[in-house]
Amino acid sequence: MSTLVIVESPTKARTIRNYLPSDYRVEASMGHVRDLPQSASEIPTSVKGEPWAQLGVNVEANFEPIYVIPKDKKKVVKELKAALKESDRLILATDEDREGESISWHLLQVLKPKVPIERMVFHEITEEAIQAALDNCRDLDEQLIRAQETRRILDRLVGYTLSPLLWKKIAWGLSAGRVQSVAVRLLVMRERERRRFRQGSYWDLKALLTHAKHRFESKLIALDGKRLANGSDFDETTGQIAAGRDVVLLDEATARGLRDRLAGKPWTVSNIDERPLTRKPAAPFTTSTLQQEANRKLRLSARDTMRIAQNLYENGYITYMRTDSVHLSEQAITAARACVEQMYGQEYLSPKPRQYATKSKGAQEAHEAIRPAGSHFRTPQETGLSGREFQLYELIWKRTVASQMADARQTSIAVDLTVENALFRANGKRIDFPGFLRAYVEGSDDPDAALEDREVILPTMAVGDRPQCGEIEAISHETQPPARYTEASLVKMLESEGIGRPSTYASIIGTIVDRGYAQMTGNALIPTFTAFAVTDLLENYFPELVDTGFTARMEQTLDEISMGKVAWLPYLREFYLGESGLETQVKQQEDKIDPNEARTIELDNLDVKVRIGRYGAYLEAENGSETVKASIPKDLTPSDLDPQQVELLLRQKTEGPDQLGIDPETGAPIFVLIGSYGPYVQLGEATEENKKPKRASLPKGTTPDNVTLEMALGLLSLPRELGSHPETGAKVKAGLGRFGPYVVHDRGKEGKDYRSLKKDDDVLTIGLERALELLAEPKKGRGSRSKKAKEPLRELGAHPEDEATVNIYDGPYGPYIKHGKTNASIPEGETVENITLERAVELLAAKASSAKSSRKSSKSSTTKKTTKSTGTKKSTGTKKTKSTSQ
Repeated sequence: MSTLVIVESPTKARTIRNYLPSDYRVEASMGHVRDLPQSASEIPTSVKGEPWAQLGVNVEANFEPIYVIPKDKKKVVKELKAALKESDRLILATDEDREGESISWHLLQVLKPKVPIERMVFHEITEEAIQAALDNCRDLDEQLIRAQETRRILDRLVGYTLSPLLWKKIAWGLSAGRVQSVAVRLLVMRERERRRFRQGSYWDLKALLTHAKHRFESKLIALDGKRLANGSDFDETTGQIAAGRDVVLLDEATARGLRDRLAGKPWTVSNIDERPLTRKPAAPFTTSTLQQEANRKLRLSARDTMRIAQNLYENGYITYMRTDSVHLSEQAITAARACVEQMYGQEYLSPKPRQYATKSKGAQEAHEAIRPAGSHFRTPQETGLSGREFQLYELIWKRTVASQMADARQTSIAVDLTVENALFRANGKRIDFPGFLRAYVEGSDDPDAALEDREVILPTMAVGDRPQCGEIEAISHETQPPARYTEASLVKMLESEGIGRPSTYASIIGTIVDRGYAQMTGNALIPTFTAFAVTDLLENYFPELVDTGFTARMEQTLDEISMGKVAWLPYLREFYLGESGLETQVKQQEDKIDPNEARTIELDNLDVKVRIGRYGAYLEAENGSETVKASIPKDLTPSDLDPQQVELLLRQKTEGPDQLGIDPETGAPIFVLIGSYGPYVQLGEATEENKKPKRASLPKGTTPDNVTLEMALGLLSLPRELGSHPETGAKVKAGLGRFGPYVVHDRGKEGKDYRSLKKDDDVLTIGLERALELLAEPKKGRGSRSKKAKEPLRELGAHPEDEATVNIYDGPYGPYIKHGKTNASIPEGETVENITLERAVELLAAKASSAKSSRKSSKSSTTKKTTKSTGTKKSTGTKKTKSTSQ
């Protein structure tokens, strides 16, 4: 007999297996083995007729949840039960957080073990940590389980009660969520601010001076003792200087006149202010700060950050990545300080070990910050990692090590210079001692380069000195609307408001984008018209549910339930069934909500109606006795919809598209149109004979107003063949695709190699030579700075049939063998190191045969269903005919 250890994932199982005795068997549950029903088909027959069945929670009987084992988990449960029969002890080793505790509890309910049970927790997967966890097993924490279950029930009640209301009143398929809807409202509120924003403009002067052969810049800050206006002095809703601001506002004529008047006049240093500054290193990473920094530096989404961090944790590189604590263990502090001494020297070490206090609400201080695993921190180069895993580990390593380094000491220098009635200022910064900046600079990928950027050296000057002015420039400025949220700034806002848990932010943002409430443009999260409609409805009829304060208090109550300070059942009863509970509110408000009003979005300064329809947002306007409807392009955001855009869309609908000219080859007209996915050009009209005329999207940044006939002809001729690749003889083409203009090296069956064009490249004029330069550059993935091709764990050689490579890669469910488009998992009991090329070919052949058989079976099944369905339809049709004839 053996001891059965259950963890969540195969990767974690493989890593832990290395540190356990040989009589321990480690299996993976693949996450939760049961959950609330996700669809009507999963609702047990015994409760299907109940009014609460769709919720999956019996609100009439103490909110008892109805748990089911999903189809894709039945095999896992069967295998775990079989493994348990061969074991005389069960250790539940799921993650140490509330979710992990919940998974362990569900495993107990499903497996019903009759052997001794223990709960093992650890925050890193190293031999030392696993051994310590084995020696300190405990019982399951009932309070954590209850708190997690309450959270799950609460989320289900909110989502499954409000979502059907949104289907009825706005559009099918919409969803609401306890935290999701608050996050969407934050995006919408920011977009409303951008719509209300009115741009202001101002001018100032910049002078280039020389002193002691050293050149430096200075800017105008005051005239006649009165401060010069800058961007912060403007009222964002009027575009004018805010009331009560006593400042000088320069326009273009005044600025240029002042520049000319000051030219050649003597300059004098009137004041010098030097202030010492001390900067302390940032705390080690929590889940949310890791997501923020990975988004800023590595352009990783919150979802990708968590996926990569999970992989690093499960392979033993970092500690547990779901934590809101900045605490470091003594072991970690010792390891970090050893790294500092070894790599930077004693002078860069902080005099005393640093320990940080968590400021976020409801933080679990028993956890540890995210850091490199073990008592010795492997440098990034020692890990053997590559690509994004290397980048994220390096980020964590640098942040942890820097947390134990000395303060950075800087001197801020401000030099005031007077010329006639104008006061200029030159700002400098001297780094006296870089301290932790040598290892880590927030918001930068290159600490050494960032160090140089942060230091602005001014020449040594004294009051009364007279530097020489070489050039004065008048500069125009325009105020900018409030910045849209990025993933990083949204995560920061949610955490600062105490909304949700950091571990859920990645899935929340993913859901918002997947459900069509926001789109990612660059690094910005832009809410859609649907987001506006849903937010308007919830604000008007259920204001508490999208109020940040109410949601934060709800989060606090859930934390108090986990600590035993609040009883879970009375809280749920009051929230859902109370006098002002959710169920009561929905019943009271449902009849008050007019679907036509709910689907209509009110936007300032627009005379037309914006409505949400079956296929997205559209405009509705009266044109005499007729109502005109025009679709709004999907990339046109609420804040960018202005009267000019509205006029263009409606005119196209009423008068038809603008004709640019005639195609000289076909004689067909060429039109400029705006469709659901933005502006495009079209060759000929759409008719019964020509249902799909040739179309081409306009390049990003090109508007319908500046499209010429020549440009349209060029776009419609894409993709252009540029010539042959000198190494392969294959064709090289230029085209315009979903992600913008590109060049492609088309090698037929061997694949296509794409590169995006640079900012200065023109898809209509680029030549072969430039295309070859781009194709020679390393390939970069979207959303990352330098996404490298995935590195294989092992290269086995060439496949005997087609000489294509056969490699082993690491995947989310363990290592697998890859040949072309065929992937085959490595069977249990076999290792990456033991797989030979011959064995790999066998496994690939078995997988290909299995896939072929599966497709055949599926096709056969589909054919049978179609035949059966057709027969039924014929029968029904015959009956209808008879009935009609009678």
